[in-house]
Amino acid sequence: MQLFKADLHTHTLLSPCGDLEMTPDNIIELAKERGIDVIAITDHNSTRHCRLAEHYSHNRDIFVLCGAEITTKEEAHCLAYMPDHDALDKLQAYLDEHLPNIQNNPDKFGDQVQIDEEFNIVYEEPRLLTSAIDQSVNQIADFVHSIGGLFVPAHIDKPKDSLIGQLGFIPFDLDYDAVEISKHGNRDELLKTHKYLKNKMFTRSSDAHLPDIVGTAPCYLRMETRCFDEIRKALHHEDGRAVLLTNDEQTALE
Repeated sequence: MQLFKADLHTHTLLSPCGDLEMTPDNIIELAKERGIDVIAITDHNSTRHCRLAEHYSHNRDIFVLCGAEITTKEEAHCLAYMPDHDALDKLQAYLDEHLPNIQNNPDKFGDQVQIDEEFNIVYEEPRLLTSAIDQSVNQIADFVHSIGGLFVPAHIDKPKDSLIGQLGFIPFDLDYDAVEISKHGNRDELLKTHKYLKNKMFTRSSDAHLPDIVGTAPCYLRMETRCFDEIRKALHHEDGRAVLLTNDEQTALE
């Protein structure tokens, strides 16, 4: 079993709040420089830069986990990770269908552009990607699992844009694979008031929107190798796989 350093929540320049230097190429290069082994590309309500990030990862020994950060009807952020390109396309179609027709104002919210390998703009999303889609958290989780994906409530320690921040708790009937905390989140403190999370894996991620933030709040995946199925097992604490919040947290989750 090995430990892989992971940042499971990053935004490219496609997200309106993403810095224009957050190109997939730059993100992968920065992750490599900072010792990241697994990085997730999770733009707001869009998957359109995942394949390009994969392209740049091939000669840099980094595994790209493809997905999106979805804003639920409850105004809570949740992460969806996809096992393959077919599922990724299904997720994009689902997001396109359920994103409301609220137009983006680039001067106010930022540009929402997709680029190609030559850094040409090939698409600009006209609708505001940070809007809440018209689906509840349970509906989204059910859809993500129906296409083989993983579903993780994002930065649950934050008072804004999280399930706990919006609802005060994570719904007991929600099917989720793990929970994410932010850079300053404290698992032990959360467990004091949310004891139902005791048997859930906790991840930690940078939620990077700026180059300086990429890889700065990693977690560690104890796995045999880097692939989607191994990540799924780590999130479920199966067969000795686990998620560690520090690189020396070897026994805390036994």
